[in-house]
This record gives sequence, C-alpha cells and structure tokens, in this order.
Amino acid sequence: MDNVSSMFFLSGLSETRNYRFTIFFLTLLCYCVILVVNSILIVTIIIDKTLHEPMYILLCTFCINGLYGSSGFYPKFLWDLLSPVHVISYSGCLIQALVMYSFACIDLSILAVMAYDRYLAICRPLEYHSLMSKQRLVKLVCFSVITPFCMMSANIFLTSRLKLCSRHIARLFCVNWIIVLLACYPADTTLNNIVGYVTIIFYVLHGAFIVWSYMYLIKTCVNSAENRAKFMQTCVPHLASLLTFLVTILLDIMYIRYGSRDLPQTIQNFIAIGFLIIPPIMNPSIYGLKLKKIQHRILFTDKVWKPKLQQQRRGCKRLLLVCLS
Repeated sequence: MDNVSSMFFLSGLSETRNYRFTIFFLTLLCYCVILVVNSILIVTIIIDKTLHEPMYILLCTFCINGLYGSSGFYPKFLWDLLSPVHVISYSGCLIQALVMYSFACIDLSILAVMAYDRYLAICRPLEYHSLMSKQRLVKLVCFSVITPFCMMSANIFLTSRLKLCSRHIARLFCVNWIIVLLACYPADTTLNNIVGYVTIIFYVLHGAFIVWSYMYLIKTCVNSAENRAKFMQTCVPHLASLLTFLVTILLDIMYIRYGSRDLPQTIQNFIAIGFLIIPPIMNPSIYGLKLKKIQHRILFTDKVWKPKLQQQRRGCKRLLLVCLS
C-alpha cells in the first residue's frame, strides 16, 4: 500500500452515530472549558509579575502544553462527529500521533521538574534561589519540552518507514503503536519496539524520580508544622495532577499494548481519551483553587481593573464634552 497517498479510516465512532450531536455539544463544551480555564491561568501568570517564580512559570508551561495536546485532538474529533466518513490522511495521522504522545511525555517531564522544584523549596530552602536560578529554570523547561518532542519524533520517523497493509484504526485518533501494528512484515517493527520500550523506561525513570522526591519531602515535613503547611499548599495540587495523569495515561498505554479487543467500543473510547479530558480541565482548576496567590489574583482582578476602566470612561466623557463645546 502506498503510505503517502493513503487515507486511514478511524472506526472508533462507529457505535455512536445515534448520539453524535449530543456528543458533539458535550465535546465542544469540554473543549471550551479547557481553553478558558487554561487561558485564564496562563494570562494571569504572564500579566502578574509577582507570579514570575519557578513554580508558577512551570504551571504556565503545564497549561500551555494542555492547550497544545487538546488542539491535536478536539478540532479533528469535532469535525468527525459531524462527518459521515471518519478519515485522516497518512501525514495527518502521523502528526496527530506525534502531538498526542509528545503532549503526554511533556506533561510527565514538567511534573518531574515540579517535584524537583518542591523538593528544593521545602528540603533545601537556603539553597533554593541558587539551585533554581532563572538560567537553570529555562534549561529545565527547554529539556521538558524539547526532549519528549525529539523522542516521539524518532518513534514517528521509524513508523513512517514501515510498509502498511491495512488502513483501519479502531480508535478515535491516531496512535503510534496502533500504526506499527498495521505493518505488513512484523520483523520490520523490531527497531520500533526497541525505541518504544526505551521511551517507556525513560519516562518510568521520571516517575521513579518523582517518588524519590516525595519520599524526602514527606520525611522533611513530618516534624515541621511550617513545612507541613507548605506541603499542603503547594504539593497537594502537584500530587493530584500527577495521580490524575498517571491513572489516565497508564490505562491507555496498558490497553494499547496488552488490552483485550473484546471490550465495548464505548469503554475503549473512554480509556483512550481520558488523558485528553481529565488532566487539561483538572490541573488549572486544582491549582487555581489551591494556590492562594493565583486564587487571590483571579478573584480580585475585577476589583483591580474596574476602577481603572471607570476612570478611563470618565476621562473619555470629559474629552467628548470639551470637543462638543
């Protein structure tokens, strides 16, 4: 089969035709909520100079990545809900697979950097500003974004060289491993398997680092009321984000690799899109409600800007009266 000129058929929506308009409006609502809550947090952190600290900059990056991952799924999915045929081009499929899983890997990398930041802030407070300088923060953010993107690009490149013998993907969106399974010759996928497992091990090490960081954090916070307060204020949102991400992404990975195809398509779809719905909505909501600086900034934005807008209106009225007179 000529890969470049081929179209993939996505069959994940085959059992939802009778409810597609309901699903469309619910999905559109979900996408709008993701856009709004993440944008509010991003704009709040960018505008307020008092929030230009490592923890909030990492949170801003986290929310930007949420928008990046969502943009790779929701627009195409909404279009498919209104289309009689659910197809995607070969190049479009590879790009979507790259976006989906680079988004997931970037999320885990940022969570690892957040864990390191909280470890330094609570366990080594005297060294915090020297160890988490602006230069180091920029390097860590770049590492968290560029490394996952490059690793997933390598996986996608290896997939692009395979000759495929099928054009049917039983999913709502393109996934790299599903495309690999369509290869005509399984022997050609050996390198894909090796690189795939190296990628998995690399990000399992991220998880191990996060566990190690929290072991020290809990040990440090046990005997100090001040550190316990810091932990509850800044680490609990991080743990909630981490657990949400791990549960949703591990369900998807385990199902892709080892799951039974006998599950109802609706359950398969829910497992597949869990990491695209729950974390992008929950993360900004949790941080916005839990972190006092952000909560205060969002709640009192109207009180800060309303008097200024009223003053500007009064000035415009005076200017208009002068011009008319």
